[in-house]
Amino acid sequence: MKEISVNKKLYHDYEIFDTYEAGIELKGCEVKSIREGKIDIKDAFCIISKGEIWLINSKISPYSKATTYKLPIDRKRKLLLHKQEINRLTGKVSQKGFTIKPSRVYFNNRGFVKIEIVLCKPKKLYDKREKIKQRDLDRENNVVRGFQPRFKNSF
Repeated sequence: MKEISVNKKLYHDYEIFDTYEAGIELKGCEVKSIREGKIDIKDAFCIISKGEIWLINSKISPYSKATTYKLPIDRKRKLLLHKQEINRLTGKVSQKGFTIKPSRVYFNNRGFVKIEIVLCKPKKLYDKREKIKQRDLDRENNVVRGFQPRFKNSF
């Protein structure tokens, strides 16, 4: 499994509830462009319309060696999921505050481009501050413990 792009800021700004693996419908030389790592999913999000999930604002730069068929950089792309998963996501998104965002893009073992999408809710500012405080306290505790001797000397 080869990772292409990861949305690290997503884990800082959102609380994640569920993850799904989805295929993506690509055209032309978009796969070759993704192989070169020219995909950006930082501002991307997913919408559900007419029983289909669409990826919006994901930017795939054009393949440099393509000559004929140039596609728009930020066009809508259809995500491929089972109907049951789409129905489950539709029910969750209809609740207040939930959204669907892509977290990473990768090639699976068979060589297909897959997108991991997550069902998430935005974190409040105080949640972020608490997490930062807790991380700092843990770091300080580890430093203090690291300098304590593991075995007591019998002198």
